[in-house]
Amino acid sequence: MTTQDRLAKVPDLNGRHRHTYEAIFRHPVAHNLEWHDVRSLLDALADVAEGQKGSLQVMRNGRTLNLHAPKHKDVATVEDLMAIRRFLEQSGETTVLPPVAPGVHLLVVIDHHEAKIYRTELLGTIPQQLVPYDPHGFGRHLRSDTPETDGKRKPERKSFYEAIAATLLGAEKILIFGSGTGESSATDQLLADLKHNHHDLAEKIVGSIVVDEHHRTEGQLLAQAREFFASEGCS
Repeated sequence: MTTQDRLAKVPDLNGRHRHTYEAIFRHPVAHNLEWHDVRSLLDALADVAEGQKGSLQVMRNGRTLNLHAPKHKDVATVEDLMAIRRFLEQSGETTVLPPVAPGVHLLVVIDHHEAKIYRTELLGTIPQQLVPYDPHGFGRHLRSDTPETDGKRKPERKSFYEAIAATLLGAEKILIFGSGTGESSATDQLLADLKHNHHDLAEKIVGSIVVDEHHRTEGQLLAQAREFFASEGCS
């Protein structure tokens, strides 16, 4: 695959990021590639977590790269550059997920720590048990590793919303329950991410409701979800 083919899969990169991406894959190996530019590119494409003594953990599409920030302005070694190149190459390949059954109605219960996704079955007037929904095995990722400090929200990792979106693939209708409003609303953050990155899923959302999910049982959440779907004519 050529560099241009890889770039075609990440069309949202700005000009400087595209220049850096091309430099990473240049033959012969580029020299004097500034670390600041490489770090900026990694931040745009992946989740970057800082550790001790300049260590970095870079995560993208299930791949992980461990790096150390160089002491000088340029990428430290050719080995580091090749490792970055391999990471971008391998993490750019995403798995094609199998389609889910048509007509699925999903309930997303979300806060800034985690998202729980349930399938709601609406059969007549008989309440159905709320069943955890995770057809592609993404459930273990539906938790944000970003802590909250003094009650103030910090941005979640990109992978938090990407895992949610992957689990929602194939749904016919999506209902979101969340707590908080404004900047403290995880619901609003999820909606914004879906509208920006997953327009097809955003169109499936039939409503978003503020609830106090920590003081409601799953049965109560199900009852409210069933009532909402029924009022919307979903069956």
